[in-house]
Amino acid sequence: MADPVRITFLGGLGDIGRNCAAIECRGELLLLDCGVLFADENMPGADFVLPDLEYLHDRADRIVGCVCTHGHEDHIGALAHVLGRFSFPVYASPFTLGLIRHRLEEHGVVNRTTLVPIGDHDRVGIGSFDCEFIPVTHSVPSGLISVIRTPQGVILHSSDFKLDLNPVDGRRTDLARIGAIAHDEGVRLLLCDSTNSEIPGSSRSETEVGEVLRRVFTDHPDQRLVVAAFSSHVHRVQQVVDAAVGSGRKVATLGMSMKRNFALARELGLLRLPDRAFMDVSEADRYPPGQVCVVSTGSQGEPRSALALAATGDSRWIDIGSADVVVLSSSAIPGNEARVARMINNLVSRGADVIHSDRMEVHTTGHGKQDELRTLHTVADPAYFVPVHGEARHLIAHAELAIKMGMPSDRVVTARDGEQVELSDRGLINRGKVTSGAYFYVNGKFIESNPELFGDRSILGNQGVVTVVVVVDRAKGRLVNRPRFISRGWVGDGNARDLERAGADEVAAAVQDYLAGGEGDGLERLVRRAAGQFVNHNTGRRPMIVPVVVEL
Repeated sequence: MADPVRITFLGGLGDIGRNCAAIECRGELLLLDCGVLFADENMPGADFVLPDLEYLHDRADRIVGCVCTHGHEDHIGALAHVLGRFSFPVYASPFTLGLIRHRLEEHGVVNRTTLVPIGDHDRVGIGSFDCEFIPVTHSVPSGLISVIRTPQGVILHSSDFKLDLNPVDGRRTDLARIGAIAHDEGVRLLLCDSTNSEIPGSSRSETEVGEVLRRVFTDHPDQRLVVAAFSSHVHRVQQVVDAAVGSGRKVATLGMSMKRNFALARELGLLRLPDRAFMDVSEADRYPPGQVCVVSTGSQGEPRSALALAATGDSRWIDIGSADVVVLSSSAIPGNEARVARMINNLVSRGADVIHSDRMEVHTTGHGKQDELRTLHTVADPAYFVPVHGEARHLIAHAELAIKMGMPSDRVVTARDGEQVELSDRGLINRGKVTSGAYFYVNGKFIESNPELFGDRSILGNQGVVTVVVVVDRAKGRLVNRPRFISRGWVGDGNARDLERAGADEVAAAVQDYLAGGEGDGLERLVRRAAGQFVNHNTGRRPMIVPVVVEL
């Protein structure tokens, strides 16, 4: 019997983010991606969420490496934090490694790893795993499909992908190589991107967006163009640059990540721009608006991003006004819609003309839709299939698509974060949860695992806080002085003073009764209950009540 292979999903199956899987065989563990999930409105104060790290703690000495399929944060963003705890080599394309290296240097952990560059069609041994890497088209350069040869046969991981027949860089998804592997060796297990599994048809080519962008530049010859896109989307940035240079404009970058990634892509030959057409953003005001194009970060309206600051007049580099056309060359990530809408309103209020995907087709997805998924399934012809990379509805829709294509339902296995599938001579099974799948939240310099923290923050942010200070003399059984009510964010200053006095009197009466009864414990609970009842009865609000009891 051949050794079984186990795959444990530490993130990415239930969320669009924190993609990470642990592939294990013969006592070795290979990580496939190591990304973050961006915090949403239910995680106030958190920076982002890491994969479930619990599973790796007892297996740290078994990790032979991590393959990073492409340079998006939801696939590489957790590496700096994970390498702070564990040490292993990282394998990725040169562009992806460039993005990773910067993050590791920022966190001071670059010495915890060896960065190993891999190219299209390279075949590399990582521990006892035999890995081959196939070019794939996505919304970031140098994405790679992973072919992992194991005692149980070939595991094919699609990475994030689309089938763009006319990509900006001419680098297509190599379906021919996948077909050859399927014919010669067979694909035992397919792990495939599910992001757009609910959407019929095929995705638009990236080059079609370039045509729309050129029209925008042509239609606004006398206005400054500010185009916001993801800084890693080099193909989109290239098309913006081409449209700008073609209309006689100079190009400047705005935002630290755009500046950094722009330089990295030029250095690697992935972004073409003549030196004469490039300028620093500090020089932009020296030229007429019709001769300037600014490529910016902040398409998602992130509060401190370059474009969001410009929208509120807080940018040190550009002032947005009626001479500007702002293009949001992206779509809002789910959960960011309100933030993006607020930024658009701010930009329009400053006089800018804002073009977004609801007005013109200035964006296309980087993920294959149903027709593209069908094509990959047909070419790979896998014996077993696990949908990955998506929310629950995406995973289920992808599983149903595979079954409708004729794949036996017992060969389509769905999983969630924390669950483990096992591939053995008997087939593929879901072994259920082997780790919690817990969220690990990055809060500044700390990593937290208790979600109750955000419940407290939500109460503080929405209802405010009331602190009640009580000083008692236990020996004499009396209050030393009147309790103090101190509130923030509970009610406005005009109402707070009278309410605080009345609340102090009510708490004092409750404490006196308590002490007169001779009870020994529970004074802190009594103060919290008395103050809470007063606050809710008189204001209809439920702030956080913090009792402070000092006993003399």
